[in-house]
Order: sequence, then C-alpha cells, then structure tokens
Amino acid sequence: MIFKCLPTGMFGSNCYIIGDKGEGVIIDPGVETSEILDAAEREGLKIKYIILTHAHIDHICSVDEVREKTGAKVVVHEADIPALNDPRLNVSHYTGQGRTFKAADMQVRDGDIIKAGDMVLEIIHTPGHTPGGICIKTGNMVFTGDTLFKMSVGRTDLGRGNMDQLIHSIKNKLLTLPDETVVYPGHGEPTTIGDEKRSNPFI
Repeated sequence: MIFKCLPTGMFGSNCYIIGDKGEGVIIDPGVETSEILDAAEREGLKIKYIILTHAHIDHICSVDEVREKTGAKVVVHEADIPALNDPRLNVSHYTGQGRTFKAADMQVRDGDIIKAGDMVLEIIHTPGHTPGGICIKTGNMVFTGDTLFKMSVGRTDLGRGNMDQLIHSIKNKLLTLPDETVVYPGHGEPTTIGDEKRSNPFI
C-alpha cells in the first residue's frame, strides 16, 4: 500500500494520498494542486476518488482543480453537501475568500464502502465538527479529519458544529476501534486509538 501525507495545507491541514495496484485516493485536498498531482505522479497512481472528511475550506480548497486534472470522483457525506456551495458553511467567508465549489459526484453514509485497488475504505459518520463529518478506516488506519486529533478534538464553533455530538461520535464510533489503530488526523501528528483512550483530556 502507498501512503503519503502532505502536511502543507491551509492552516496546516494534512492531505493524504493512499494507493494500491496503481489506483489512488486523495483524502482532503487542502494543499496546492500541483503538490498533490506531483506526489500522485511520483507514486504512479491514477486517482480514482477524492474523499472529503468534511467540507471546510482548509480541507477542500483544491478539490475542483484536482478533480478537473485527474477525472476522479469527489466523495462527501450527504449532510455536508450544502457547505460546498455556501461560503459561510464551508468557512471561506470568514477567511475573506467567499468561495463556492462544484457539487460532489458521490454522496456517502455511515457504513458505506469505497474500493481502490485492493484497499477497502469504510466510511464512518462522525458528526460534530460538521454535520457530515466522516472518518475513513482502512486496515489498521483511520483518517479522522477534524474529528479527533492527537490529545485534542475538533472545534465546534464554526459552521454547524456541536460539541456533545462530537464527543458522542468519538466515544461511540472511534474509541471502539482496536487500540492499535493508527489515527491520521486532519491537522498535526498521528496517534493511536489506545493513546487517545488513555490520555486525551477531552474524552
């Protein structure tokens, strides 16, 4: 399996590129389009899907360009669809950009499965940071967007966040995963489910 983290996005967001047997998936295209495309090309990947863990500007700012260049399908949870075309909901209004984005190609719900190469990606709906926030699990890895960070959790004062909902999502959808599951968050360094169970002061 190919794994690449590009940690140079807006507000320090992480963009992940994963792949297998020549097929690739981009998770949160929040870095420069050229950086994403160059990384995918170096790994010899044909990008099949662009999955958005949630529709905030720092995680989606390059989505339209990357889709145009790769022909990949953009995937978002159905509850975050309105944010793509609403600068207040995607938070770009508050950064002075006021951006809107094209509609997604695929809508997903909790438990849906996406496949690329031999990778099986399970969609875990974790509302709280946004109504349509998702995590993506494959093997012993889970990509948590802005739901769960190393020793922290996502903020809920932007868009349509809800802290009670966020903590419920973390406790009931993420902390039930095996302790050895590696967490790759939308910002910052990786961690594990076990470490967060033991030491995260928010949960």
